[in-house]
Amino acid sequence: MEVSILLAAAMAGAIVVLTPGPAVLALLGIGAAQGRRAGAGFLAGHLVGDTLWAMLALTALIGAKVIAPVVFQVLALACGAYLLYLGTRAVLVRRDASGQVSTSVRRPLARGLMFGVTNPKSYPVTLSVFTALLAQDLESLTAANAPLLLGAVFAGFLVADAILIWLVGTPPLRRLYRSGEIWIIRATGVMFIGFAVSTLWQALRAG
Repeated sequence: MEVSILLAAAMAGAIVVLTPGPAVLALLGIGAAQGRRAGAGFLAGHLVGDTLWAMLALTALIGAKVIAPVVFQVLALACGAYLLYLGTRAVLVRRDASGQVSTSVRRPLARGLMFGVTNPKSYPVTLSVFTALLAQDLESLTAANAPLLLGAVFAGFLVADAILIWLVGTPPLRRLYRSGEIWIIRATGVMFIGFAVSTLWQALRAG
């Protein structure tokens, strides 16, 4: 397999991770409020979902349809419900008696895993990015070289995750977050609810 194809696969993986969506918003909130370690834990969990959706997207590109549409519909419903729950909690957040906003995520790794597996943008975005960057090399995408391709995509995931971990720990971002914490949380909640409504609507229409 040509190096250019592997580089395109790695670039596709990085683009998927860096594309704005619910997970990036959640990471910015967790990392800015709790630091790089919590952000890294979130991304480590999310990496499981990224890898799963990358495998499915590569499978679709190779041409082996092994998953029924109903599976994606059930995942979309679960994701929509989860985002609606998180969004509602964020919109209704209040300051405590000391004037602080208590929104710490106790288990960033578990939260990231949940986001990774149920992220509504994961499969369609992954498939579209992979198609855009790899479509011209479809004849080279076979079951035999799929592990090598997935390895290149995974390397792209890691590079993008490293960029995000650095970003959420930078002092300017943390100061910005703290200066308008409650409004940023509420605005994120509104966006989560928007993602949730859109996801639920599309899933119900597909049914």
